[in-house]
Amino acid sequence: MSVRISRQHWDALLNELDLARRQRHLVTYRALLERLQLPTPAMQTLTAALEHLAAIDARAEQPLRSSLVISQGASRLPRTGFFECAERLGRFTGPSDGVAAASWHAAEIVRVFEFDYAQAVKPE
Repeated sequence: MSVRISRQHWDALLNELDLARRQRHLVTYRALLERLQLPTPAMQTLTAALEHLAAIDARAEQPLRSSLVISQGASRLPRTGFFECAERLGRFTGPSDGVAAASWHAAEIVRVFEFDYAQAVKPE
């Protein structure tokens, strides 16, 4: 299944992540879904957009902005698919639910907070 995101929703996603980065806070998948008002299938669209953004960031050799998006559960980590995507991109290795994942994620968040992203990121 191919999932597409509109230019308006893509720009809104980038703006939400930039705001979170500048305020140095994380955002839950649910909060993003509510703010972006993505059409059905909303979670699949958000996931595809975050994975696409991760690929863009990886190609540009910059921290993964998608790491700012976390589950609202007790772990305060992204979903398993985030770590699988990071592994495909050569950024992370190991189980997605252990200490190594939590440690890598915490370091990646710090890198995102400290990085100054270019304003002109466009989807392909």
